[in-house]
Amino acid sequence: MGFPPSRRTRRREHFRLRQLMACAAVTGLVLTGCGGDADAGGNKEIVVAIVSNPQMQDAISLQNEFKAQYPDIDVSFVSLPENEARAKITASVATQGGEFDVVMISNYETPMWAENGWITNLQDYADSTEGYDPEDFVPNIREALSYEGDLYSVPFYGESSFVAYRQDLFEEAGLTMPEQPTWDDIRGFAETLDDPDTDMSGVCLRGLAGWGEVMAPLDTMINTYGGRWFDEDWNATLDSPEVEAAVTDYVDLVQNYGQAGPATSGYGDCLTLYSQGNTAMWYDATAMVSAIEDPSSSLVVGKTGYAPAPVQETDSAGWLYSWSLAIPSTSEQKDAAWDFVSWMTNKDYIKLVGNEIGWERVPPGSRLSTYEIPEYAEIAEAYAEPTLNAMAGASQENSMNQGVPYTGLQFVGIPEFQDLGTRVAQQISAAIAGQQTVQEALEQSQSYAETVAEGYQDGGG
Repeated sequence: MGFPPSRRTRRREHFRLRQLMACAAVTGLVLTGCGGDADAGGNKEIVVAIVSNPQMQDAISLQNEFKAQYPDIDVSFVSLPENEARAKITASVATQGGEFDVVMISNYETPMWAENGWITNLQDYADSTEGYDPEDFVPNIREALSYEGDLYSVPFYGESSFVAYRQDLFEEAGLTMPEQPTWDDIRGFAETLDDPDTDMSGVCLRGLAGWGEVMAPLDTMINTYGGRWFDEDWNATLDSPEVEAAVTDYVDLVQNYGQAGPATSGYGDCLTLYSQGNTAMWYDATAMVSAIEDPSSSLVVGKTGYAPAPVQETDSAGWLYSWSLAIPSTSEQKDAAWDFVSWMTNKDYIKLVGNEIGWERVPPGSRLSTYEIPEYAEIAEAYAEPTLNAMAGASQENSMNQGVPYTGLQFVGIPEFQDLGTRVAQQISAAIAGQQTVQEALEQSQSYAETVAEGYQDGGG
């Protein structure tokens, strides 16, 4: 899987320049080193860049606990929404600017950045830290964050995807969610439950432009419809009938029975809408459970059922993803950085969140032992098994019916995808907004994909 090893070295520097140019265009920033020095009192200072999802905000709120364990380490956070965080972190790491000592990345970036030498091998750190137990990580998450057998980032949480649905509304309407729903089922339920007069949408789906936003759920739909980004000979296939059928159904579903303003709705927006009782279903990341089952912020606690990702032509669907922590190779405070990384990803942190904030807020899907904690097992009874099943079944073998030359389910595991996926997402978002047809969106997307494909065909690169 992935592009041939013989091409990697030749492509690396060429892509690195292209990536830096793209990052500069996205961020409009010149990044300079700002971490790694000790302050006047002798403390070590580290700068941590993370995504501003709820679980990450919990970590920031618990910094007094970290400080109590590591009084000689001062932590500064850069917390940004997903799209902004990706751009800023990528620009910093790719330029070797040294701005950050710890960065939040995913299983998309980890193997490529490890190959480029941009991030630190963490295996020795993990193995030598007492009680850290890297073998406790969910196996396919651990594998996805490794390069040549070694961990280069460690999971804060792991996820696949599933459908959250309001069991009470289904019962009132006489509906039954199948053990394995299809996309036709989801559309039928959404049509029945959609009620604009009461601000209740039938479903919430991401429409916000971004390869990690709208393309995440849509790619799993493309996969199960029999579509793919490239065939095994690296021919772009975004204009195939299978891709067009999937995108058409997705756009039609969210336009007719989705939330208001779907083209600008991302993960956080759907999280709010579902938690506040304004949508009957939501297909998205399994990590959603930490927020929608939180009684301090959700109005639908205990009212939700969880069903597998919808299918069409395959037996299963879904994605595999992890928000993880890595240490850029440029960090001058790697030991201090690891102290923070290991604190935020160890077994004790899971218990700390449970005891201090609430067991429903525990970062899910990273460690097997999490699901053996009695307090968590009780609070997670409705979603623990669906989460682990979704993650265990997240593979190309289960959720795609045509061969592909790349790794990834909700992304294409090549360096160019960060730019390509964003460009395609912009086209899809414009179609959701009604600014163009699906056919027009895919015609332009196919052109983008063909340009990328040229570098992989006939020994190119």
